[in-house]
Amino acid sequence: MSKSSSSSSGTNSAAGVRWNLNDYYKSEKDPAIDKDLKEALSRAQAFERKYRGFFARKPAPTGAGLVKLLQEYEDILSTRDRPHIYAHLLFASDTQNPAYGRLLQQMQQRSTEISRHLIFFTLEWCAADDKLAAKLIADKACARYRHYLEAARRYKPHLLSEPEEKIIDELENTGSRAFMRLFDELQGAARFTVKGKGKEKPRQLTEQEALSLLYDPDREVRKAAAEGLSAGFQTMLKPLTFIFNNLVQNHSTMDRLRHYPDPMASRNLSNEIDRKTVEALLATCDEHNPLVARYYRLKGKLLGLKTLYDYDRYAPISGDLPRCAWKEARAMVSASYHAFSPVLGKIVDEFFQKNWIDAELRPGKRGGAFCCSGPTDLHPYILMNFTDKMRDVSTLAHELGHGVHGYLARKQGYLQADTPLTVAETASVFGEMLTFHRLLEAQKDPKVKLALLCNKIEDAFATVFRQACMTRFEQKVHAARRQEGELTAEAISKFWMDCNKAMFGDSVHLTDGYASWWCYIGHFIHTPFYCYAYSFGELLVLSLYALYRQEGKSFVPRYLDLLAAGGSESPEALTRKMGLDISKPSFWKKGIDLIAEMVQEAEGLAAKLAVAPKARKR
Repeated sequence: MSKSSSSSSGTNSAAGVRWNLNDYYKSEKDPAIDKDLKEALSRAQAFERKYRGFFARKPAPTGAGLVKLLQEYEDILSTRDRPHIYAHLLFASDTQNPAYGRLLQQMQQRSTEISRHLIFFTLEWCAADDKLAAKLIADKACARYRHYLEAARRYKPHLLSEPEEKIIDELENTGSRAFMRLFDELQGAARFTVKGKGKEKPRQLTEQEALSLLYDPDREVRKAAAEGLSAGFQTMLKPLTFIFNNLVQNHSTMDRLRHYPDPMASRNLSNEIDRKTVEALLATCDEHNPLVARYYRLKGKLLGLKTLYDYDRYAPISGDLPRCAWKEARAMVSASYHAFSPVLGKIVDEFFQKNWIDAELRPGKRGGAFCCSGPTDLHPYILMNFTDKMRDVSTLAHELGHGVHGYLARKQGYLQADTPLTVAETASVFGEMLTFHRLLEAQKDPKVKLALLCNKIEDAFATVFRQACMTRFEQKVHAARRQEGELTAEAISKFWMDCNKAMFGDSVHLTDGYASWWCYIGHFIHTPFYCYAYSFGELLVLSLYALYRQEGKSFVPRYLDLLAAGGSESPEALTRKMGLDISKPSFWKKGIDLIAEMVQEAEGLAAKLAVAPKARKR
């Protein structure tokens, strides 16, 4: 088992729940790492000698010949990426371990060395004659790789010459990738001073620990956590602003060199979605921002607060929600997946039984949560930070959704297992819904039901409206960076506040300190314009879940087929098989309407309970 040099904090029920990465390698010093890299390099060099000029050969290449090429290419990529992914997982487990940081850098460099001998293939395939390409794609022998071949040629207008592509790939190791690593290290090392109550001494907390206090029922605790986070972010603002500016400029430079018309174009192409559909999604969210304000006005009343501040957004509306230990969360999520599908339930159990999850809190560990898929002869791994809160059950269900998705899609092979981001959240959000409804149905106390319903509404807002808000923020930042040059922290913070105020309206008072909270969000750094995929996924899943409740068990096999398809078809084709048409703007409103129904249900429950606590002081 690969362990961090830091010891577990031991402060929560998930202490000791660490992943076992031995399915990759035994340790960062495992000689198999070097062996795999040398093999990948040797095979990549042989691949280049064997297949360079393949599409210009006479007689013209056949489908069978192309499939043989693709099988070799796929296997080399898998061998190349195995050490790199392992290093990424190690580094995420302890960003402060110098050995892990050094290994990650080495893997990036050696991966680049291997890639230099493979770049030609994509370039030559995109440059191939259209008639020849169409003939090969239509060949029955190529059926397995058809979507990959079609999708790759979409990049034809945006590829550079082979020498240029090699230079860019190599320079990225000391360019954008280096800045991303620096961001992670700064966030991992950060400690936030949170004032104690009364005579309690201030505490030095990690980012994740401080963020978790925003869900505390005690308003003093929430306010102290928010103030501690704001102060901490302020001390890091200069380097984080510099990192963000450089990565935004790097994005602009790549767009110019690759002839992308706007900052979101490359992400949309990667997501296999057109600009019109994305704008329809974002515009629908903008149009229904008043729904967010409507709910938070209700929450203010439920909490008995005259003014709802940003640090009150996640406050529980009831003191009846108990803490949830890891063992209970595990049982709840497992039962939810089993009830929907024994197939998925069995896969979920494997994640727990075989230690594919890292859940404990510890210094240096990357914040947030993610699921990482790798070579298709392996399985995904999950990282999260379990804080014994009921909301962590949703996070666990969410990441396990990613896990079962990646697990089932492995049969598509390494080139087509991954889905575009637009449908990458399908299984994760669906898993959350399964767990939520199971939990809700088990409750008899209407106060607890209302509290759970409010939690789910807030999750939906965070996944739909907040992600759309963050996308609008990115649009403003990238546009301003291109027009005005390097941006100040104050300018970026103003964009952040403007977008959040547009979402909350007059329902939430944003404190001055909240202006800097853009600086800890990793998606802006690692994957620009990722965020709208969450909005896409949530609204898509709401439609899928409605179908499930309508069709019952007959829905399950089609849903499993959707997950198992991975990235072997476009998002539009995959969803069309489920009877959904994402190309229509009206599709997005259906999802919003389902969220509005939940808000209405919460309003009804609140009215029945005649919740009228005495107003608390500001």
